[in-house]
Amino acid sequence: MGVGVALVATLAGAQVAPAPTPSPTVPTPTAPGAPDVAPQVTEPVEQTVPEQGPPHAPGEGKREPLTLEELVRRARKQDARVEAAQAELRRLQALLRQARWAWFPKFETVVGVGGPVPEARNDGLGGPPTTEASLEGDLKFGRLGITAFLETNAVLPVYTFGKLKALEKAAEQGPVIGKALKERAEDEAGFQAAQAFFGYQLARSGLVQLDETSKRLEEAAAQLQKMLDEESNQVSKMDLYKLGFFRKQLDARRAQAEQGRQLALAAIRLLAGAAPGERVEVAEAELTPEDEVKPPTLEESLAVAEQKRPELPGIAAGIIAREQEVFIRERAFYPDFGLAGFLTLRYTSNATWQRDPFAFDPYNQREAGVGLVARSTFDFPVKQSELDQAKAELDKLKAQQRLLQAAIRLEVTKAHGELMAALERARALTQAERDARRWATAAMAAFELGTSGTRDVMEAFTAYAQSAADRAQSWHDFQVARAELLRVTGAAPREE
Repeated sequence: MGVGVALVATLAGAQVAPAPTPSPTVPTPTAPGAPDVAPQVTEPVEQTVPEQGPPHAPGEGKREPLTLEELVRRARKQDARVEAAQAELRRLQALLRQARWAWFPKFETVVGVGGPVPEARNDGLGGPPTTEASLEGDLKFGRLGITAFLETNAVLPVYTFGKLKALEKAAEQGPVIGKALKERAEDEAGFQAAQAFFGYQLARSGLVQLDETSKRLEEAAAQLQKMLDEESNQVSKMDLYKLGFFRKQLDARRAQAEQGRQLALAAIRLLAGAAPGERVEVAEAELTPEDEVKPPTLEESLAVAEQKRPELPGIAAGIIAREQEVFIRERAFYPDFGLAGFLTLRYTSNATWQRDPFAFDPYNQREAGVGLVARSTFDFPVKQSELDQAKAELDKLKAQQRLLQAAIRLEVTKAHGELMAALERARALTQAERDARRWATAAMAAFELGTSGTRDVMEAFTAYAQSAADRAQSWHDFQVARAELLRVTGAAPREE
């Protein structure tokens, strides 16, 4: 009887799940099967200490444990990849504003002051110099002065054969692409948060079961020793040796489970954006769903993915932008018409202002004008090569769109198949655990009546323990598969 109690306590679902590695990439929680281990009766059982953070500061309110929903929300908001995508979105929005102001003329302006300037005097009507210092070819500079000038010109586009409108339309696709990139990063961060959360729950449940095992083994050890003292023929020293072996195996499994829990907690801290030293507590949750599970059909999942996957509108916007680029390259062979204006102001302190309109005056000028201009370049071979490149990029993007659509359908089909397989496996293993429990109960009853030996009890309780571990692992796989289906269909809730 003592051996049977020890085995049922030891083997009942002592599964362990190593947590996902805390990394900016995809953390992947895994879970090996249940170990066939039990602690030795001659050594004390070490109890698992729950994760404790630093003490609360005075006046600081107690933080609520992180639920799955809160962890996913924080990951979708604070993940570094989401922040990078948000910055890219702001850049594309700035490019759109720049494109909308592409018509604004660029004023090319030069302002300067210089000197000394030699004297230059005449009658102001373009006549000969009136002072000896004004003559050139000697070293007589007369009264030295300074010169100041301002020159500016600009062109306001009037008609560009639709190039400006096409540029603005192409730039309008930038924020659409940026939003798609941001939503994809949010979906990835949310899925990894779910992975870390369920990996933590699997490791935690394994530690809880190991703790329960340790307590029951103490009772079983006492019963076994009592039966040995009474020289019962149902037990022997070999049973005691088996318990010692199981004790060491349990210690190793406990260390592995604790490591998995710590790694899961580190991944959760990373994904939640916790500050160094911040206390992080994770809410306890059951892996088995409380309500009846009704997954969507494959057709429903594919329809949702076609509507909500952010990559699809993103690549569609990219195609529109490429089409506008092709249009701009085609119209680059035509000139741009616009209004050109110029202004020139120059003043020299020791030079005579010329009043004769036909006199050349490099020292003092006041000129301004506006005119209709046409601007173009004649590098037609270069323009044709740029047009061919733009068309090739457009064709490549259209091919990528078809490939993306097929890849999304394949991804959704795969995720849906894994979800259904995980659900079927979880349901089957849940029923298997119930049958194994009945088997173990019957084997224990037969052992107490003396109609069966310890071998039958060991087989029954080993099967029960393995089935309990497999059931927990299967529901963990189901939860991760459901989160994966939400990611690949784009059906995860979004914050505006």
